[in-house]
Amino acid sequence: MIGNAVLDLIHQYGYLFFFLAFSLGPFGIPIPNEITILTGAVLSRSDVIDHWAAYISILAGLLTAITLAYSAGHVFGYKFKKKLSRNKHYLKAESILRKRGNLAMCIGMFIPVVRYFMPLLIGLSGVRYKEFALITYTSALLWTIIFFALGTFFGDSILSLLHSLSF
Repeated sequence: MIGNAVLDLIHQYGYLFFFLAFSLGPFGIPIPNEITILTGAVLSRSDVIDHWAAYISILAGLLTAITLAYSAGHVFGYKFKKKLSRNKHYLKAESILRKRGNLAMCIGMFIPVVRYFMPLLIGLSGVRYKEFALITYTSALLWTIIFFALGTFFGDSILSLLHSLSF
């Protein structure tokens, strides 16, 4: 069911679908990254779509999203910090980033939703772009390789399990 919807979107928009699904994810696109990347890997393994074009579109979309989030935090940090200064979730996340630094940046890429908010927080915290890029881009590369490989080798089973868990 999800695979068919994704396939319809790919037929309509091409590989731009993968790029947009990942780059617009933080802005309310209602397709979970994990489902999209697994579906892309399954379809590429089945030779329905090109393996490399799908993977590069996904990675480029994710890198675009996290770069935009970092940039927004870096450029508009003062305004965001002022508004968030009393938010308990923000304060907890800021404390974790301060204590765990690079490890928090790395692990954050592997957690749904956090993947998009962590770069914003990193930008707010004043971390230099070079450090941000080294840690988060490497983590994004690792995350996409792992999930694309899982989708390539176990995708049908994973998607069946997810479909059976749907209500």
